[in-house]
Amino acid sequence: MFARRHKTCAMRLQEKRRNSTLSGMSEVPTASARQPSLNHIEAWVFDLDNTLYPASSNLFAEIDRRMGEFIATELRVDAIEARRIQKDYFRDFGTTLRGLMVNHAIEPTLFLEYVHAIDVSILSPDPGLETALARLDGPKIVFTNGSSRHAEKVMDRLGIAHHFDGVFDIAAAEYLSKPDPAAYYALVRRHALAPAATAIFEDLTRNLAPAAAMGMTTVWVRNASPWSEDVARAEAPVHVHHETEDLVDWLEQAIAARCIGPGRR
Repeated sequence: MFARRHKTCAMRLQEKRRNSTLSGMSEVPTASARQPSLNHIEAWVFDLDNTLYPASSNLFAEIDRRMGEFIATELRVDAIEARRIQKDYFRDFGTTLRGLMVNHAIEPTLFLEYVHAIDVSILSPDPGLETALARLDGPKIVFTNGSSRHAEKVMDRLGIAHHFDGVFDIAAAEYLSKPDPAAYYALVRRHALAPAATAIFEDLTRNLAPAAAMGMTTVWVRNASPWSEDVARAEAPVHVHHETEDLVDWLEQAIAARCIGPGRR
Protein backbone atom coordinates (compact mmCIF):
# COMPACT_ATOMS: atom_id res chain seq x y z
CA MET A 1 0.00 0.00 0.00
CA PHE A 2 2.76 2.45 0.98
CA ALA A 3 4.75 1.79 -2.19
CA ARG A 4 1.71 2.41 -4.33
CA ARG A 5 0.99 5.65 -2.49
CA HIS A 6 4.61 6.81 -2.83
CA LYS A 7 4.59 6.19 -6.57
CA THR A 8 1.24 7.95 -7.01
CA CYS A 9 2.40 10.91 -4.93
CA ALA A 10 5.58 11.24 -6.97
CA MET A 11 3.56 11.32 -10.17
CA ARG A 12 1.20 13.93 -8.73
CA LEU A 13 4.13 16.02 -7.50
CA GLN A 14 5.63 16.11 -10.99
CA GLU A 15 2.30 17.17 -12.46
CA LYS A 16 1.76 19.80 -9.79
CA ARG A 17 5.21 21.29 -10.22
CA ARG A 18 4.75 21.38 -13.99
CA ASN A 19 1.34 23.07 -13.66
CA SER A 20 2.63 25.49 -11.02
CA THR A 21 5.52 26.52 -13.26
CA LEU A 22 3.10 27.25 -16.07
CA SER A 23 0.68 29.18 -13.91
CA GLY A 24 3.17 30.91 -11.63
CA MET A 25 1.15 29.85 -8.60
CA SER A 26 2.39 28.22 -5.39
CA GLU A 27 2.10 24.44 -5.22
CA VAL A 28 0.09 23.85 -2.06
CA PRO A 29 -1.22 25.79 0.96
CA THR A 30 1.27 26.09 3.80
CA ALA A 31 0.52 24.79 7.30
CA SER A 32 -0.13 27.20 10.16
CA ALA A 33 -1.36 27.05 13.74
CA ARG A 34 -4.92 27.46 12.50
CA GLN A 35 -4.46 25.18 9.50
CA PRO A 36 -2.08 22.47 10.69
CA SER A 37 -0.35 20.01 8.41
CA LEU A 38 -2.27 16.87 7.50
CA ASN A 39 0.77 14.64 7.14
CA HIS A 40 0.08 12.92 10.45
CA ILE A 41 -3.53 12.01 9.60
CA GLU A 42 -4.19 8.27 9.44
CA ALA A 43 -8.01 8.12 9.56
CA TRP A 44 -10.82 10.24 8.15
CA VAL A 45 -14.24 10.69 9.75
CA PHE A 46 -17.09 12.27 7.77
CA ASP A 47 -20.49 13.52 8.80
CA LEU A 48 -23.17 12.48 6.32
CA ASP A 49 -26.01 14.95 5.73
CA ASN A 50 -24.98 18.26 4.16
CA THR A 51 -21.33 17.18 4.33
CA LEU A 52 -20.76 14.25 1.98
CA TYR A 53 -23.43 15.66 -0.30
CA PRO A 54 -24.03 19.39 -0.94
CA ALA A 55 -26.65 21.12 1.17
CA SER A 56 -27.88 22.76 -2.04
CA SER A 57 -29.36 19.40 -3.08
CA ASN A 58 -32.12 20.04 -0.52
CA LEU A 59 -32.27 16.36 0.44
CA PHE A 60 -32.29 17.35 4.08
CA ALA A 61 -35.36 19.52 3.46
CA GLU A 62 -37.36 16.31 3.02
CA ILE A 63 -35.96 14.84 6.24
CA ASP A 64 -36.74 18.12 8.01
CA ARG A 65 -40.32 18.08 6.73
CA ARG A 66 -40.87 14.49 7.85
CA MET A 67 -39.55 15.28 11.32
CA GLY A 68 -42.28 17.89 11.67
CA GLU A 69 -44.92 15.45 10.47
CA PHE A 70 -43.78 12.81 12.95
CA ILE A 71 -43.89 15.24 15.88
CA ALA A 72 -47.31 16.59 14.92
CA THR A 73 -48.74 13.09 14.70
CA GLU A 74 -47.10 11.56 17.78
CA LEU A 75 -47.57 14.54 20.10
CA ARG A 76 -50.92 15.59 18.62
CA VAL A 77 -49.93 19.20 18.00
CA ASP A 78 -50.35 21.48 15.00
CA ALA A 79 -47.61 22.16 12.47
CA ILE A 80 -46.50 25.42 14.10
CA GLU A 81 -46.07 23.83 17.52
CA ALA A 82 -44.39 20.80 15.98
CA ARG A 83 -41.86 23.10 14.31
CA ARG A 84 -41.14 24.88 17.58
CA ILE A 85 -40.58 21.59 19.41
CA GLN A 86 -38.37 20.28 16.62
CA LYS A 87 -36.04 23.27 16.61
CA ASP A 88 -35.99 23.68 20.40
CA TYR A 89 -34.97 20.04 20.84
CA PHE A 90 -32.33 20.29 18.12
CA ARG A 91 -30.84 23.30 19.89
CA ASP A 92 -31.07 21.92 23.43
CA PHE A 93 -30.34 18.21 22.93
CA GLY A 94 -28.15 18.07 19.82
CA THR A 95 -30.85 16.25 17.84
CA THR A 96 -34.62 16.43 17.73
CA LEU A 97 -34.71 12.69 18.40
CA ARG A 98 -32.82 12.98 21.67
CA GLY A 99 -35.31 15.56 22.93
CA LEU A 100 -38.24 13.36 21.96
CA MET A 101 -36.68 10.39 23.76
CA VAL A 102 -35.96 12.33 26.95
CA ASN A 103 -39.20 14.30 27.17
CA HIS A 104 -41.72 11.96 25.51
CA ALA A 105 -40.21 8.46 25.65
CA ILE A 106 -40.41 8.19 21.85
CA GLU A 107 -39.09 4.91 20.43
CA PRO A 108 -36.03 5.98 18.38
CA THR A 109 -36.34 3.35 15.65
CA LEU A 110 -39.87 4.54 14.80
CA PHE A 111 -38.64 8.10 14.41
CA LEU A 112 -35.61 7.16 12.32
CA GLU A 113 -37.57 4.87 10.02
CA TYR A 114 -40.16 7.57 9.39
CA VAL A 115 -37.89 10.56 8.79
CA HIS A 116 -35.50 8.60 6.56
CA ALA A 117 -38.22 7.11 4.35
CA ILE A 118 -37.21 9.45 1.54
CA ASP A 119 -36.23 9.23 -2.11
CA VAL A 120 -32.48 9.82 -2.35
CA SER A 121 -32.56 9.97 -6.15
CA ILE A 122 -32.60 13.75 -5.76
CA LEU A 123 -28.85 13.29 -5.27
CA SER A 124 -26.59 12.78 -8.26
CA PRO A 125 -23.68 10.34 -8.29
CA ASP A 126 -20.50 12.25 -7.44
CA PRO A 127 -17.54 10.96 -9.49
CA GLY A 128 -15.33 13.79 -8.24
CA LEU A 129 -15.87 12.78 -4.63
CA GLU A 130 -15.43 9.12 -5.54
CA THR A 131 -12.06 9.85 -7.12
CA ALA A 132 -10.89 11.98 -4.20
CA LEU A 133 -11.85 9.32 -1.65
CA ALA A 134 -10.07 6.65 -3.71
CA ARG A 135 -6.84 8.68 -3.49
CA LEU A 136 -7.19 9.39 0.24
CA ASP A 137 -5.00 7.02 2.25
CA GLY A 138 -6.33 5.52 5.47
CA PRO A 139 -9.63 4.22 6.86
CA LYS A 140 -12.72 6.32 6.24
CA ILE A 141 -15.78 6.27 8.53
CA VAL A 142 -19.17 7.97 8.43
CA PHE A 143 -20.22 9.41 11.79
CA THR A 144 -23.89 10.38 11.70
CA ASN A 145 -26.72 11.37 14.00
CA GLY A 146 -28.95 9.47 11.58
CA SER A 147 -29.31 5.77 10.91
CA SER A 148 -26.85 3.45 9.20
CA ARG A 149 -29.54 2.46 6.71
CA HIS A 150 -29.98 6.09 5.66
CA ALA A 151 -26.21 6.52 5.41
CA GLU A 152 -25.86 3.44 3.23
CA LYS A 153 -28.64 4.62 0.90
CA VAL A 154 -27.00 8.01 0.48
CA MET A 155 -23.50 6.58 -0.05
CA ASP A 156 -24.80 4.06 -2.59
CA ARG A 157 -26.51 6.86 -4.49
CA LEU A 158 -23.34 8.99 -4.49
CA GLY A 159 -21.29 6.00 -5.65
CA ILE A 160 -18.86 6.14 -2.72
CA ALA A 161 -19.99 3.36 -0.33
CA HIS A 162 -17.11 1.06 -1.29
CA HIS A 163 -14.56 3.56 0.04
CA PHE A 164 -15.83 3.48 3.63
CA ASP A 165 -14.75 1.10 6.35
CA GLY A 166 -17.81 1.61 8.51
CA VAL A 167 -20.78 3.72 9.59
CA PHE A 168 -21.05 4.83 13.21
CA ASP A 169 -24.67 5.89 13.57
CA ILE A 170 -26.79 7.15 16.44
CA ALA A 171 -27.78 3.62 17.43
CA ALA A 172 -24.11 2.63 17.73
CA ALA A 173 -23.71 5.62 20.07
CA GLU A 174 -26.63 4.29 22.15
CA TYR A 175 -28.69 7.25 20.92
CA LEU A 176 -26.32 9.81 22.35
CA SER A 177 -25.96 12.33 19.56
CA LYS A 178 -23.31 14.75 18.44
CA PRO A 179 -22.16 17.02 20.06
CA ASP A 180 -22.31 14.88 23.22
CA PRO A 181 -18.64 13.98 23.91
CA ALA A 182 -19.69 10.45 24.90
CA ALA A 183 -20.66 9.76 21.27
CA TYR A 184 -17.15 10.69 20.09
CA TYR A 185 -15.47 8.50 22.68
CA ALA A 186 -17.71 5.62 21.63
CA LEU A 187 -16.70 6.19 18.00
CA VAL A 188 -13.00 6.17 18.92
CA ARG A 189 -13.37 2.95 20.91
CA ARG A 190 -15.41 1.14 18.26
CA HIS A 191 -13.03 1.92 15.41
CA ALA A 192 -9.75 2.00 17.41
CA LEU A 193 -9.01 5.55 16.30
CA ALA A 194 -6.11 7.65 17.55
CA PRO A 195 -7.71 11.10 17.91
CA ALA A 196 -4.44 12.93 17.27
CA ALA A 197 -4.15 11.12 13.92
CA THR A 198 -7.79 11.58 12.88
CA ALA A 199 -9.44 14.29 10.77
CA ILE A 200 -13.18 14.94 11.07
CA PHE A 201 -15.48 16.76 8.63
CA GLU A 202 -18.73 18.44 9.68
CA ASP A 203 -21.18 21.04 8.42
CA LEU A 204 -22.01 22.20 11.99
CA THR A 205 -19.21 23.83 13.95
CA ARG A 206 -20.67 22.85 17.32
CA ASN A 207 -20.17 19.21 16.35
CA LEU A 208 -16.45 19.86 15.83
CA ALA A 209 -15.81 21.23 19.33
CA PRO A 210 -15.68 17.85 21.16
CA ALA A 211 -13.51 16.40 18.39
CA ALA A 212 -11.01 19.25 18.70
CA ALA A 213 -10.95 18.83 22.48
CA MET A 214 -9.97 15.17 21.95
CA GLY A 215 -7.12 16.19 19.65
CA MET A 216 -8.69 15.58 16.24
CA THR A 217 -8.03 17.84 13.28
CA THR A 218 -11.31 19.51 12.36
CA VAL A 219 -12.66 20.55 8.96
CA TRP A 220 -15.79 22.67 8.69
CA VAL A 221 -17.73 22.17 5.45
CA ARG A 222 -19.56 25.48 5.25
CA ASN A 223 -22.94 25.94 3.63
CA ALA A 224 -25.69 28.52 3.56
CA SER A 225 -28.57 26.13 4.16
CA PRO A 226 -31.46 27.04 6.48
CA TRP A 227 -30.38 24.18 8.79
CA SER A 228 -26.95 25.63 9.52
CA GLU A 229 -26.80 27.76 12.65
CA ASP A 230 -23.35 28.84 11.38
CA VAL A 231 -24.66 30.60 8.28
CA ALA A 232 -24.15 34.08 9.76
CA ARG A 233 -20.62 33.44 11.04
CA ALA A 234 -18.01 35.85 9.66
CA GLU A 235 -15.21 33.50 10.67
CA ALA A 236 -14.78 30.04 12.11
CA PRO A 237 -14.54 29.46 15.87
CA VAL A 238 -11.15 28.56 17.31
CA HIS A 239 -11.85 24.82 17.42
CA VAL A 240 -12.14 24.74 13.62
CA HIS A 241 -8.74 24.07 12.05
CA HIS A 242 -9.73 24.07 8.37
CA GLU A 243 -12.81 25.23 6.49
CA THR A 244 -14.14 24.86 2.97
CA GLU A 245 -17.26 25.34 0.90
CA ASP A 246 -16.16 22.63 -1.55
CA LEU A 247 -15.34 19.24 -0.01
CA VAL A 248 -13.95 17.70 -3.19
CA ASP A 249 -11.64 20.61 -3.92
CA TRP A 250 -10.41 20.60 -0.30
CA LEU A 251 -9.70 16.87 -0.41
CA GLU A 252 -7.76 17.22 -3.66
CA GLN A 253 -5.61 19.96 -2.13
CA ALA A 254 -5.12 17.92 1.03
CA ILE A 255 -3.99 14.91 -0.99
CA ALA A 256 -1.50 17.07 -2.88
CA ALA A 257 -0.21 18.63 0.33
CA ARG A 258 0.29 15.21 1.95
CA CYS A 259 2.24 14.09 -1.09
CA ILE A 260 4.86 16.84 -0.86
CA GLY A 261 4.82 17.56 2.88
CA PRO A 262 7.71 16.76 5.26
CA GLY A 263 8.69 13.11 5.01
CA ARG A 264 6.64 12.63 1.83
CA ARG A 265 9.09 13.75 -0.84
